[in-house]
Amino acid sequence: MSGQFRLLETRRFAPLFGTQFLGAFNDNLFKNALVVLLTFQSAQWTTLAPELLANLAAGIFILPFFLFSATAGQLADKYDKALIARQTKLLEIAIMLVAVAGFALHSLPVLLAALFLLGLQSALFGPVKYAILPQHLHADELVGGNALIEAGTFVAILIGTLAGGLLAGAVAQPMWIALGGLIIAGLGYLASRDIPSAPPPAPELQLSLNPLTETWRNINFSRADRTVFLAILGISWFWLYGALLLTQFPAYTKFVLGGGESMVTLLLAIFTVGIGLGSLFCERLSGKHVEIGLVPLGSIGLTLFGLDLYFASPVDLVGTTAHELLALLSLPAIWRVLFDLMLLGVFGGFFIVPLYALVQIRSAPAHRARIIAANNILNALFMVAGALAAGALLGGGLSIPALFGWAALLNALVALYIYKRVPEFLIRFIAWLLIKTAYRLHSAGVEHIPHEGPAVLVCNHVSFVDSLVIMAAAPRPVRFVMDQRIFRLPLLSYIFRHSGAIPIAAAKDDPVLMEKAFADVSTALNNGELVAIFPEGGLTPDGELQPFRPGISRILAANPVPVVPLALSGLWGSYFSRVDGKAMKTPFRRGLFSKIALRAGAPLAAAEATPERLQAEVLALRGGER
Repeated sequence: MSGQFRLLETRRFAPLFGTQFLGAFNDNLFKNALVVLLTFQSAQWTTLAPELLANLAAGIFILPFFLFSATAGQLADKYDKALIARQTKLLEIAIMLVAVAGFALHSLPVLLAALFLLGLQSALFGPVKYAILPQHLHADELVGGNALIEAGTFVAILIGTLAGGLLAGAVAQPMWIALGGLIIAGLGYLASRDIPSAPPPAPELQLSLNPLTETWRNINFSRADRTVFLAILGISWFWLYGALLLTQFPAYTKFVLGGGESMVTLLLAIFTVGIGLGSLFCERLSGKHVEIGLVPLGSIGLTLFGLDLYFASPVDLVGTTAHELLALLSLPAIWRVLFDLMLLGVFGGFFIVPLYALVQIRSAPAHRARIIAANNILNALFMVAGALAAGALLGGGLSIPALFGWAALLNALVALYIYKRVPEFLIRFIAWLLIKTAYRLHSAGVEHIPHEGPAVLVCNHVSFVDSLVIMAAAPRPVRFVMDQRIFRLPLLSYIFRHSGAIPIAAAKDDPVLMEKAFADVSTALNNGELVAIFPEGGLTPDGELQPFRPGISRILAANPVPVVPLALSGLWGSYFSRVDGKAMKTPFRRGLFSKIALRAGAPLAAAEATPERLQAEVLALRGGER
């Protein structure tokens, strides 16, 4: 994980991270301090019931995300994002001065106005923090950058929430709450001053202040790419699921675990640390590229450990008084609950980080901030809907553990819906799982595979899983041209069909299919996609390279695009190779975790990419190991 932490030493990332961390910390410090203050001292401020005040405060903070996110997306696409970041931090300082006035005047309406303005400031900054990352980070840093942002945000939420509660109960004069927020806002502004310039992608954009029409327009931008839109729905679902857990922690602690405030704090800390760890491990598990195969893994964990939280919840701990924390920690049942919460957080990190990176990298740059604004709107909508649904179910007599169980089951249904609509998630998961369980893949030079634009990948053909190995290492989807007989293999046929593979046959076997294959390749390249071919025409019978066929020349004559040579090694002799004359005959022939390698060379211009030149390049990359 050291690679992603090195980003904290760069000006491209560190000031943004500091700005975001301090902003999230300040939001939660002020919000939680105000809620605690109004809960325990409500009679000094209003005649409203404390539980009504808590819900009112939550609604006031989230309302600006519905009203102003669309405008925020336009601003971030039209103006320099670094400038917007600095201006929003100046706004935060002004808001804290409003809060100071609210405490000085002992005015609840002024304090709630400050809370509303903090929500506005967060809504304005939201599109900036995610849309700026692809401008400042390299493609292989994007997962690590998102991981740090997510981990830092949740840690800031945790610390801010705890600090707000402690500050509200510890200080005799509430004015110190606002003064503390003012200091944090000032530090956030200082951090924002070092964010490098991020030129706008659409400076000619005409601003529209109508939130309804702009919200709908932003959602339509996100729907232009189905994968991006479903990723946004996945992110929004995660925020609903996570908010549901966090919201119920106090009641769950009191009415199920029989604990007090210290137990609530522990549950919050365990869940938050889990998300941070899961987020940070994403870079290592994904090989520094956007590995959406981690998303199904995350959804599996969210379901399994959500269900286990239901079964693990004790039924006989609640007494007339709250149990001490140490007494609860002496019980095995409590450790099982904590374990489930930790793993829910870890798998939540696996789920959320690749989705954010996917939205960033696949959104059209000219609309990226507005698409992220649409994501923020849908996040807020899902959280409100989840809170209302949870309230209705609990009011109808459903227990809190049962609510967790039903949420876990619903998570499985949401995941299946997304993976059915976009099979790429499941396909990448299968490829990732194969490489992580059956092999130990060493990849080198994969940065030569372009992250955008058309190109042809040319590779030697050693086994039936060559395509999966390349798929797992490539930074973006690849369409493989493959022998129709391999295309029809059980299980693999599902993967290849849904990944857009192009079946081909020899002219003597099926000339119509061969011509269709070349036409499909041309269409894919014209659409800016990656196409991979195995020019040997079939699996090697002896582990050595066979002569490259002239099909590549025909492809390049129609579409003169760059060609990236690839070389696989270590797969000869595996279960999926023809080392025994027939593949897939002796399971576990080389055991598990055998070493394989994929090496990529520098792209060749179409004019240089003759079959002979490409064969020589692939052979040099492979070396002597088969």
